[in-house]
This record gives sequence, C-alpha cells and structure tokens, in this order.
Amino acid sequence: MRPLIRLLLPLCLAATPLAAQDGPAGDAPVALPFTYLMFEAAVPHVDMPVCPVDLAAEGRFCRMALLNDEIHVFVFSEEGDQPLVDFRSWPVDLMAGLLD
Repeated sequence: MRPLIRLLLPLCLAATPLAAQDGPAGDAPVALPFTYLMFEAAVPHVDMPVCPVDLAAEGRFCRMALLNDEIHVFVFSEEGDQPLVDFRSWPVDLMAGLLD
C-alpha cells in the first residue's frame, strides 16, 4: 500500500493544475479545486480534532497523513465543495520530543 501512497500524494497535490479545463468562450483554463471528497477517496489519513495553531481559522478543518518520514497536514474549507486551502509538512522527528 505504501508505494500506492507515494504515487497518489503527489498526484493529489498537483490535481488542480492537471484538472484544468477551458473557461467560457475559450478563455484561459479554469482550475478545478482539489476537494475533500477527492482527498477522502485517495489519501489515507486521520481526522484532526483541531488544526495546528498556524493553520487554524474559522470555517476550516484539518486532516493529517504520514508519508516519507513527514507529517502532512491538509487544510480544507467548510464552504461549498470543501476545497483544499492550505497544506504544510513537518519532519516526523518533531514528534519524538512529544512522546518522551
């Protein structure tokens, strides 16, 4: 399963530019958002009861995934289709101090 995660995570993060479509009347492409529904289906994760302080804001929720010795936190809006609005990663070594 781990090799699958390694393939899916970069694709999920790049989904917005890859999923572009032509705008009205042939205008510049319109980016399609990476939604929580897409994330839920593609990325193994855990729900976080609260977002990290530097990512927290009204109308947001966070999910966490562990991959390649890093903690990845995905931030989604509660509005509409719940698009991805922020993303941060930290080395998993930061957890060592919390578990002592």
